[in-house]
Amino acid sequence: MLPRMNARAKTRLAAAAFAAVSAAASGAPAAGGAGDWARTDVSQARLVSAASAVGNGELRAGLHFQLDPGWKIYWRSPGDSGSPPVPDFAASQNVAAVDAAWPAPQRFAELAGLETAGYTDETVLPLRVAAARADEAVRLRARVPYQACETVCIPFVAELALDLPPGAAEPTPWARLIDRYEARVPGAPEAAGVTVESIGIVGAPPDERLEIALRSALPFEAPELFVEAGARYRVAAGTAEVSRDGANARLVAPVEARSGVSLAGESIVATVVDGDRAFELAAAPGRLAPGSASFVADAADDESAPSFAAVLAVALLGGLILNLMPCVLPVLSLKLMGVVGQGGRARAAVRRDFAASAAGVVASFLALAAAAAVASAAGAAAGWGIQFQQPAFLVFLAVVVSLFAGNLLGVFDIAAPGRLLAAGAAAPDRAEARFGAAAGHFASGAFATLLATPCSAPFVGTAVAFALGRGAGEIFAVFAALGLGMAAPWIAVAAFPGVATRLPRPGRWMTWVKAALGLALVGTAAWLLSVLAALSGVGAALVAGAACLAGAPAVRLALARGRRRAFGLGLSAAAALAAAFVGATPPLSGSGEAEAAAETGFWRPFDAAAIDSAVAEGRTVFVDVTADWCVTCRVNKALVLDAEPVRGRLAAPSVLAMRADWTRPDPAISAYLARFDRYGIPFNAVYGPAARGGVTLPELLRADAVIAALDRTRRGGFRLGGRGGRAMLRRCQHAGASRRLRFRGEGT
Repeated sequence: MLPRMNARAKTRLAAAAFAAVSAAASGAPAAGGAGDWARTDVSQARLVSAASAVGNGELRAGLHFQLDPGWKIYWRSPGDSGSPPVPDFAASQNVAAVDAAWPAPQRFAELAGLETAGYTDETVLPLRVAAARADEAVRLRARVPYQACETVCIPFVAELALDLPPGAAEPTPWARLIDRYEARVPGAPEAAGVTVESIGIVGAPPDERLEIALRSALPFEAPELFVEAGARYRVAAGTAEVSRDGANARLVAPVEARSGVSLAGESIVATVVDGDRAFELAAAPGRLAPGSASFVADAADDESAPSFAAVLAVALLGGLILNLMPCVLPVLSLKLMGVVGQGGRARAAVRRDFAASAAGVVASFLALAAAAAVASAAGAAAGWGIQFQQPAFLVFLAVVVSLFAGNLLGVFDIAAPGRLLAAGAAAPDRAEARFGAAAGHFASGAFATLLATPCSAPFVGTAVAFALGRGAGEIFAVFAALGLGMAAPWIAVAAFPGVATRLPRPGRWMTWVKAALGLALVGTAAWLLSVLAALSGVGAALVAGAACLAGAPAVRLALARGRRRAFGLGLSAAAALAAAFVGATPPLSGSGEAEAAAETGFWRPFDAAAIDSAVAEGRTVFVDVTADWCVTCRVNKALVLDAEPVRGRLAAPSVLAMRADWTRPDPAISAYLARFDRYGIPFNAVYGPAARGGVTLPELLRADAVIAALDRTRRGGFRLGGRGGRAMLRRCQHAGASRRLRFRGEGT
């Protein structure tokens, strides 16, 4: 009998199918990396892996739950009722250890004033799996008892399996899903940019309460406190007060001592969840004097928080600036040739053509929004510019750009894309002709967007990060604003067609314009091939370059010798292009750290784990996430990071400068960006004693802004009773880390 499938389940199935197709298109395996679902009428569970094979023996995996609407499962500390899922991996083979972590929970209000904590809809418990032997297959076997609850609770036991073969590890479609939930696992307070000012007990049983005073480098929004204090105590949700500027928060939770003994001096673990960030600390709170953790609080909304209208304005500006980025030269060429070719035409015709092109740009951005919304819902990678990590995309774009260059340089002569598709222009009916021409210009606008989307510009990353961190409505609105911004020059010509009709009529002077634009496109193709060489090696770039050089002469011969020969030449060109795709297969290693380590000077390879220890030593850490295909990153390096006075400051002994190379796909860098809800680069962050959670910088760097961030994060520090407080913090971090489920198997 087939399991019941409601509308939500069908949506999940479609999303998973889309994720698999997306992964196949990007070079990740479409199959493998996920075990079979263990299904019930209200829930399903399975094991997923971020890698397709054992690799070096250190694996990232996840226990993946999906629940029907209204149903929930429980956190590691469920509250007043319930039982959490506790996986047992004893039946696994070639597994030395499995560590399971718990993402930040949400609180549920139950009947009779009871409170519980857990997860709804979908969640993943991240797993760290250590293979006993890296050269053998890993066979994960998990027995997972859990409770799924709505108005009543139903106990289930899921028997789960996942096999991973030995060999090189490739990313799977589930790597991004695991990244998302790993980013939600609470860490130490300083990792979230939070300083614990005080923690203690006020009052005496039965009216005592736990008070925690916090300071944050990033504004608090609505912090919520979860306290694990053992079976003798019940700590309710309590209240949170946030200062007007969001820098301070005071959490107060009533304590019910079931044994009549005060909580003062007892060990607790406090988890604070504030929007997308969370942290936890272990402590033995002493007694506080009443009011010692107070401050002037105002729970009003932070007036400095940007509104949705402001984000849309930023997206409009980012789309407009996108027209000026160097890697948009193909688009610029299309626009310039479209404008200079309008001299002497009727104003109505110019208005119609440019309006159709603008509509093509906006429609293409809406199509990108639809793809991003589906990919985000499916847990697949969604971002701005990540297609540059795929060799096939680079080869395709390089060949297309070289064909445009050949057309402009006179190697062959073919109509513009709009005229190619305007077959209706030859129709007897003038309405059909106008419709065909408009359709052609619409297609040219859409094609221009295809060439422009890999580029990054100031404000684009900010707008895209805001959209992808929210729902489908925000994604469509922000991408529509980006499209309107990029289409603004065409919209302006459509509104004021006299700008184009007053230009000189096309003549011999256009030959020089076309030659200049053609040479610019040759430079763009060479740059694309250089990125391909960094990604897949010089040999792959040479094969792709040969395809680029052969493309334009092949088209010329096809046009000169008629349609019969054109078919054969087209097949030859397709074969050359296929050879380029095969030769462009990237190396198995997905990390750019080897290139970063080879750099001379003060830059060091990116290591997220080393940031906390460096800051604990009192150093400032500067992180630069870059890639060979990121033009804005290169501008930042040339004008700011590798130039004085910033270079001198970054080379100082008190500063640790890390460079993360994202030229190739790298799960570690993707997970790092996910912590900040970023989906594109450039990305720069500064850490220090006064900002342990990191301060992010704008996409386009300025020397004074970088130096100010270095100075600001260096000042201040953690305050919790001096040296003894710091020692207690280290004990808290260790105790907090022990709140993870651990399995030790063979080889230990």
